[in-house]
Amino acid sequence: MRPAFDPESLPIVSVDSQHPPLSEPRLRPDFIRHRFLTPPAWQPELTDESRAYDPKQSLRDAAVLVPLVQRADGLTVLLTQRNANLSAHAGQISFPGGRWEPEDINRVATALRETEEEIGLDRDYVEVLGALPDYITGTGFHVSPVVGLVRDGFALRPDAREVADVFEVPLAFLMDPSHHQRRLFRWVDGERMFYAMPYPREGGGHRFIWGATAGMLRNLYHLLAA
Repeated sequence: MRPAFDPESLPIVSVDSQHPPLSEPRLRPDFIRHRFLTPPAWQPELTDESRAYDPKQSLRDAAVLVPLVQRADGLTVLLTQRNANLSAHAGQISFPGGRWEPEDINRVATALRETEEEIGLDRDYVEVLGALPDYITGTGFHVSPVVGLVRDGFALRPDAREVADVFEVPLAFLMDPSHHQRRLFRWVDGERMFYAMPYPREGGGHRFIWGATAGMLRNLYHLLAA
């Protein structure tokens, strides 16, 4: 069993200086829509999460929505900060989503239903583009990341029991590898490398995007850069 730790306090091992930021045309809705319709050959990036997962534990199916919000000055990514009192991933920044339920016909249905329940985003505002490669978390979730374009004009109703905050980060920031840190956590039974993408907050500090959320964003970068 891995102990709890503070990811922000861990050392930065490296920052990606080898890959360029996405050019402005690749950050536009039409390009992203076409990229999911006719994806090129590309290689998803594996992280250490699956190595931290205990194979004796059964995986729990889940899906998240990667919401790309269409704003006048460019696309943003809508993210949530989970309540600190939750039993799983407490206080972490994540995409809206949750566990698959038997009434869900597929993982897209799971992502849209859970997003509506969690933050009140009406599915009528979401144009589903496709999915990124499934992601296995160290906590035993088998997550399907569903990518959707979200048109402006929606109203949110976050569930206060689950969500402490909802915010947006410019897609251009997240698709710039110079903001992709690799950090290392060591404990008595092993070590784990993970991605972090700290986003500066107004007034100081950062929104600390890390772990599975950062890993999925990293794969979105690889798909759009291919």
